[in-house]
Amino acid sequence: MKRCVLIAAALVLSAAQAQTHRTFPAHALRGELQMQVAPEAVLNGKPVRLAPGSRIRNDNNLLMTPGELMAQGKRVVHYTQESDGLIQDVWVLNPAELANRRWPKTRAEAAAWQFDAASQTWIKP
Repeated sequence: MKRCVLIAAALVLSAAQAQTHRTFPAHALRGELQMQVAPEAVLNGKPVRLAPGSRIRNDNNLLMTPGELMAQGKRVVHYTQESDGLIQDVWVLNPAELANRRWPKTRAEAAAWQFDAASQTWIKP
């Protein structure tokens, strides 16, 4: 009985944590991603490719396959790119993260804005 209570408490705690802000790298950008047949995708209306070994995390921070993301349609995400433009990391945003509306969508915006890593917020000049 105690074990069931502990498991239930852990599930509730993990669900509560999933709706909080995760820590994203300063070079992560925000965009709208729609998976096609892997490794093809559409990011902000333009065709892109996933890098070999890319990682996709759902809004609960669990790894997911490109096929699972494709089934969800267009999603607002944070992502990182390799120097050749391939998409390396993708995080599907949860409601708490979506509420943080100020996030750069281009490298130029990220270069012009200031990032506060502790609060995971961007300050626009």
